[in-house]
Amino acid sequence: VTLALLHDLQITTLFISHIPFPNNCERRKTQMPYQTNWNSYNSFPTRRGTMTDPLERIERMASANAVVIFSRSTCCMCHAVKRLFCGMGVNPMVYELDEDPRGKELERALMRLQYCAASPVPVVFIGGKLVGAMDRVLASHINGTLVPLLKEAGALWL
Repeated sequence: VTLALLHDLQITTLFISHIPFPNNCERRKTQMPYQTNWNSYNSFPTRRGTMTDPLERIERMASANAVVIFSRSTCCMCHAVKRLFCGMGVNPMVYELDEDPRGKELERALMRLQYCAASPVPVVFIGGKLVGAMDRVLASHINGTLVPLLKEAGALWL
């Protein structure tokens, strides 16, 4: 990691810290142009007629749209990553894990995918491929690899 990259990350962190986030005490929806959907989440039967395991559901959900964000509605970092993509003109599909009865199950599967013990959200998939959490998304944005990923996935037409 170069000093310039660390400096850019510090500046980005300062920028994000000034983004207005929803108050954790209030349950209100932010007015951003992204989609939320749980209908497709609940309809993935296996051959035996039972629900697939969480990792398979995540894989199907992630490959259904160009950009997919697994989020929690009260998480400030989740809000920041949604703002980043919306500011770039990308319309991500957002799955709010705290608004689904099986969100904890998916959250544990996301923790396994990222090999982390802490809360995994936000988790971003672009073109069906795992990009990672906020730190990896910001690093990709700073080093210039995020826009080509978005173009390749068909989420950005610049």
